[in-house]
Amino acid sequence: MSCSVHDVIDFEARGVPAVFVATTEFVDAAVAQARALGADPARVFVPHPVQDRTDDEIRAMADAATDEIIRTLASPGAKPVAHR
Repeated sequence: MSCSVHDVIDFEARGVPAVFVATTEFVDAAVAQARALGADPARVFVPHPVQDRTDDEIRAMADAATDEIIRTLASPGAKPVAHR
């Protein structure tokens, strides 16, 4: 499932924990959109780009980010982390 900043804000407003995951290329856009919506949703950033990576590389990126995504879900107010 793909969620936008807006979707995560909506989930959080409904009491459903959510985390926006995007590549580092979209840090500024995510911050700007969140600011425009008056929110500060939980988010985790992964390396950019993803479209030219192999399935194994994508799995490794997901594995590297999983713990931080879970921590962010479990910790309201957690700050975003960029994975390299």
